[in-house]
Amino acid sequence: MSEKLEKATFANGCFWCTEAVFQRFKGIYNVKSGYTGGFIKNPPYREVCQGRTGHAEGIQFDYDPSIISYQELLQVFFTTHDPTTLNRQGNDVGTQYRSAIFYHTEEQKQKAENFIKYLDSEQVFDSKIVTEVTKAEVFYPAEEEHDSYYNKNKMQGYCQFIINPKVNKIKQLYQDKLQEVYL
Repeated sequence: MSEKLEKATFANGCFWCTEAVFQRFKGIYNVKSGYTGGFIKNPPYREVCQGRTGHAEGIQFDYDPSIISYQELLQVFFTTHDPTTLNRQGNDVGTQYRSAIFYHTEEQKQKAENFIKYLDSEQVFDSKIVTEVTKAEVFYPAEEEHDSYYNKNKMQGYCQFIINPKVNKIKQLYQDKLQEVYL
């Protein structure tokens, strides 16, 4: 592991999905579900789910840029959700499910904005991307029962119908980038 880990924070729908995707990649460590981008301190899950705190369900993690680049993280981010739907991912509706990149450095901000411009100019999606690019502020870790939710509950209906297709998609597209334990 490189001595220089960097931090990334993404929101793209339910954090159970996002966590399940990113924790499978080589060079990504300490994936944590939580809440960010809101206006109250220490928001509880129930309040976030009701859209009363302004927070997005997101994940934050450390990554080793010598193993996986920020550009690759952005590719995974945009491959595993619909960035064209405002405040919604599938049946999950509300600002807490918005598509957002919370940057930690100016370089991350530039890369995210440039990548979005590229995707829009190439018309990769049928509609314009609505992903917000915002400076990372406080990240509140979610309650313990959300940690590795997919890994602990693979037979649960939501995991079967919503998360499994995302995990299968990354297995198809990024097999050489995944940790062996998840292949």
